[in-house]
Amino acid sequence: MRFRPGASGLALLAVCSLTLAACSAGSLGSSDDAGGSGAVEITYLTTNQDQDVKEAEQLAKDFHAKNPDITVKVETRPGGTEGDNIIKTRLSTGDMVDIFNYNTGSLFNAIAPQKNLLSVNDEPWVKDLDENFKKTVTADGQVYGAPLGGFMGGAVLYSIPVYQKLGLKVPTTWAEFMANNAKIKAGDPGVAPVIQTYGETWTSQLFVLGDFHNVSAAEPDFADKYTKNEAKYATSPAAVKGFEHTQAVHDAGYENKDFASAKLPDGLKMLATGKGAHYPILSGVVANMIATYPDAAKTVGLFALPGDDASKNGLTLWTPGGLYIPKTTEGAKLDAAKKFQAFVASPDGCKSQSAAGAPTGPYAVKGCTLPDDVPQAIKDMQPYLDKPGGSSLALEFLSPVKGPSLEQITVEVGSGIRKAKDGAARYDEDVKKQAQQLGLAGW
Repeated sequence: MRFRPGASGLALLAVCSLTLAACSAGSLGSSDDAGGSGAVEITYLTTNQDQDVKEAEQLAKDFHAKNPDITVKVETRPGGTEGDNIIKTRLSTGDMVDIFNYNTGSLFNAIAPQKNLLSVNDEPWVKDLDENFKKTVTADGQVYGAPLGGFMGGAVLYSIPVYQKLGLKVPTTWAEFMANNAKIKAGDPGVAPVIQTYGETWTSQLFVLGDFHNVSAAEPDFADKYTKNEAKYATSPAAVKGFEHTQAVHDAGYENKDFASAKLPDGLKMLATGKGAHYPILSGVVANMIATYPDAAKTVGLFALPGDDASKNGLTLWTPGGLYIPKTTEGAKLDAAKKFQAFVASPDGCKSQSAAGAPTGPYAVKGCTLPDDVPQAIKDMQPYLDKPGGSSLALEFLSPVKGPSLEQITVEVGSGIRKAKDGAARYDEDVKKQAQQLGLAGW
């Protein structure tokens, strides 16, 4: 199960699903006007949310400009479970389009890539893929997808003016983070040290899920053992800290007074207007914050959730989606689809995506750069990706095990209703049913 924001959060992150599947009216040309006798048209399937369609059409346009004999027609599908079922059905019946956009990680593995997708191991652009991304589109040693979009980070967005006013430095350990919170509370009672928005329960999970880089740094084999039921949140000294941190912020009185009812838009407003100093959240919300509060592009920064060891401080990443070619694509269409996939996984493809909308984070292709005008918070992600060992994948990309009740449990822990150790133990119980449904060994 992927970490998916709730309904209103989804809308704000531009990952909500519409309900109709149709061909986009913005498709480029047709076989008849795509060029000379060697002209070919391929169909590209993406989700029907506005930004994905806009991005797909921009890529189709820019690719066509460089390859005038190839026309890319954009077709759309719903997101969510309905869209997942469409992908699986079309692959199983051999009715998939020439190239399509889909998830990475555990959901990618669920569509049987070895059986249904074309391996891209031998394509020259694969060497330029970020290693974190490559892991999420690899099965049995074969790479199958190109990245579409930028990374998202599970991190802390922070108010730069508050930090400047109080002379604070970006923390690299949890102790430093809590010391900053103490100074904020003492230095300006009108500013909430930590924003929490439990009115949208999905936002409560970041101190746990965004901390996984620190878990991996301390226990490199945790994800593998967790999948085999050989490691638990409640008994892992590293993994339990996310729950402990959630409790510690509440116990210290660092949350905003309306944390129980506040929602994502409230949290973004507090951060953008300097009424809150820290907001643990996905970096994907930045674009929506900027749309409402343009000045936040310069006044809000980002840092990774800190752990115990400053030397291992790093960012937990959610990877971009993948662009895949089904094995049913053949002949001239296959050659064209390969060219389109290579274009997307290139600096020119990254520029095309940036032209369609501000990136959610750094691209997963070496040589791609962020536009100069991206928000400061997004710029702050890049050094973590550039530093060896400075970033790693969220647990959901390394293990299929994730229980449905985590967001309710973290709300309880963060509200003082349940202690951290109890919350972690309850979550360990919560994941059992899903692991058993997946037929995982050891459960």
